[in-house]
Amino acid sequence: MFLTILGFLAGIIGGMGMGGGTILIPALVLFAHIDPKIAQSVNLLSSIPMTIFALIIHIRNKNVVFSLVIPIAIFGVLGAICGSFVANYLSSEILKKVFGGFLLIVGCIEIKKGFCDQKKEKCGK
Repeated sequence: MFLTILGFLAGIIGGMGMGGGTILIPALVLFAHIDPKIAQSVNLLSSIPMTIFALIIHIRNKNVVFSLVIPIAIFGVLGAICGSFVANYLSSEILKKVFGGFLLIVGCIEIKKGFCDQKKEKCGK
Protein backbone atom coordinates (compact mmCIF):
# COMPACT_ATOMS: atom_id res chain seq x y z
CA MET A 1 0.00 0.00 0.00
CA PHE A 2 2.87 2.37 0.86
CA LEU A 3 4.45 2.01 -2.58
CA THR A 4 1.09 2.61 -4.27
CA ILE A 5 0.55 5.88 -2.39
CA LEU A 6 4.17 6.87 -2.95
CA GLY A 7 3.88 6.25 -6.69
CA PHE A 8 0.67 8.26 -6.84
CA LEU A 9 2.23 11.24 -5.01
CA ALA A 10 5.37 11.08 -7.16
CA GLY A 11 3.16 11.02 -10.27
CA ILE A 12 1.26 14.11 -9.15
CA ILE A 13 4.45 16.00 -8.36
CA GLY A 14 6.09 14.83 -11.60
CA GLY A 15 3.02 15.72 -13.64
CA MET A 16 3.19 19.26 -12.30
CA GLY A 17 6.78 19.44 -13.57
CA MET A 18 8.52 19.50 -10.21
CA GLY A 19 10.20 16.12 -10.44
CA GLY A 20 8.64 13.12 -8.74
CA GLY A 21 12.09 12.07 -7.56
CA THR A 22 11.94 14.87 -5.01
CA ILE A 23 9.36 12.75 -3.21
CA LEU A 24 10.20 9.26 -4.42
CA ILE A 25 13.93 9.02 -3.71
CA PRO A 26 13.90 10.29 -0.10
CA ALA A 27 10.79 8.22 0.69
CA LEU A 28 12.34 5.03 -0.69
CA VAL A 29 15.58 5.65 1.19
CA LEU A 30 14.05 6.75 4.50
CA PHE A 31 10.88 4.68 4.77
CA ALA A 32 11.49 1.63 2.57
CA HIS A 33 15.20 1.44 3.55
CA ILE A 34 16.34 1.08 -0.07
CA ASP A 35 19.91 1.89 -1.07
CA PRO A 36 20.12 5.39 -2.64
CA LYS A 37 21.57 4.03 -5.88
CA ILE A 38 18.66 1.61 -6.23
CA ALA A 39 16.19 4.39 -5.31
CA GLN A 40 17.65 6.58 -8.07
CA SER A 41 17.31 3.74 -10.57
CA VAL A 42 13.72 3.04 -9.52
CA ASN A 43 12.93 6.77 -9.81
CA LEU A 44 14.42 7.03 -13.29
CA LEU A 45 12.66 3.95 -14.60
CA SER A 46 9.31 4.79 -13.04
CA SER A 47 9.49 8.34 -14.37
CA ILE A 48 9.41 7.18 -18.00
CA PRO A 49 5.67 6.37 -18.21
CA MET A 50 4.77 9.26 -15.88
CA THR A 51 6.75 11.69 -18.02
CA ILE A 52 5.27 10.45 -21.29
CA PHE A 53 1.68 10.95 -20.12
CA ALA A 54 2.42 14.32 -18.51
CA LEU A 55 4.22 15.45 -21.66
CA ILE A 56 1.28 14.50 -23.89
CA ILE A 57 -1.07 16.55 -21.71
CA HIS A 58 1.29 19.54 -21.60
CA ILE A 59 1.76 19.45 -25.39
CA ARG A 60 -2.02 19.30 -25.90
CA ASN A 61 -2.41 22.32 -23.60
CA LYS A 62 0.32 24.14 -25.56
CA ASN A 63 2.54 24.49 -22.49
CA VAL A 64 5.74 23.37 -24.24
CA VAL A 65 8.20 25.77 -25.85
CA PHE A 66 10.17 23.47 -28.13
CA SER A 67 12.94 26.04 -28.75
CA LEU A 68 13.75 25.77 -25.03
CA VAL A 69 13.38 21.99 -24.91
CA ILE A 70 15.98 21.07 -27.53
CA PRO A 71 19.14 22.53 -25.89
CA ILE A 72 17.99 21.56 -22.41
CA ALA A 73 17.31 17.98 -23.52
CA ILE A 74 20.63 17.64 -25.35
CA PHE A 75 22.73 18.91 -22.48
CA GLY A 76 20.47 17.15 -19.95
CA VAL A 77 21.24 13.82 -21.61
CA LEU A 78 24.95 14.59 -21.51
CA GLY A 79 24.65 15.55 -17.83
CA ALA A 80 22.69 12.37 -17.07
CA ILE A 81 25.41 10.25 -18.66
CA CYS A 82 28.11 12.02 -16.64
CA GLY A 83 26.04 11.86 -13.45
CA SER A 84 25.44 8.13 -13.87
CA PHE A 85 29.16 7.47 -14.17
CA VAL A 86 29.93 9.66 -11.15
CA ALA A 87 27.20 7.95 -9.06
CA ASN A 88 28.81 4.57 -9.73
CA TYR A 89 32.02 5.74 -8.09
CA LEU A 90 30.46 7.44 -5.06
CA SER A 91 29.34 5.62 -1.95
CA SER A 92 25.67 5.53 -1.00
CA GLU A 93 26.44 7.64 2.08
CA ILE A 94 27.95 10.42 -0.02
CA LEU A 95 24.98 10.28 -2.42
CA LYS A 96 22.58 10.60 0.53
CA LYS A 97 24.39 13.69 1.77
CA VAL A 98 24.62 15.29 -1.68
CA PHE A 99 20.93 14.68 -2.42
CA GLY A 100 19.93 15.89 1.06
CA GLY A 101 21.98 19.06 0.59
CA PHE A 102 20.39 19.62 -2.80
CA LEU A 103 16.87 19.23 -1.35
CA LEU A 104 17.76 21.59 1.49
CA ILE A 105 18.95 24.29 -0.93
CA VAL A 106 15.90 23.88 -3.18
CA GLY A 107 13.62 23.98 -0.12
CA CYS A 108 15.21 27.19 1.15
CA ILE A 109 14.88 28.83 -2.27
CA GLU A 110 11.21 27.83 -2.49
CA ILE A 111 10.50 29.13 1.03
CA LYS A 112 12.17 32.44 0.16
CA LYS A 113 10.13 32.69 -3.05
CA GLY A 114 6.96 31.94 -1.08
CA PHE A 115 7.62 34.74 1.38
CA CYS A 116 8.56 37.18 -1.38
CA ASP A 117 5.44 36.35 -3.42
CA GLN A 118 3.29 36.60 -0.32
CA LYS A 119 4.53 40.10 0.51
CA LYS A 120 4.34 41.20 -3.15
CA GLU A 121 7.83 42.63 -2.78
CA LYS A 122 10.93 42.14 -4.81
CA CYS A 123 13.48 40.12 -2.90
CA GLY A 124 17.19 40.29 -3.54
CA LYS A 125 18.82 37.31 -5.20
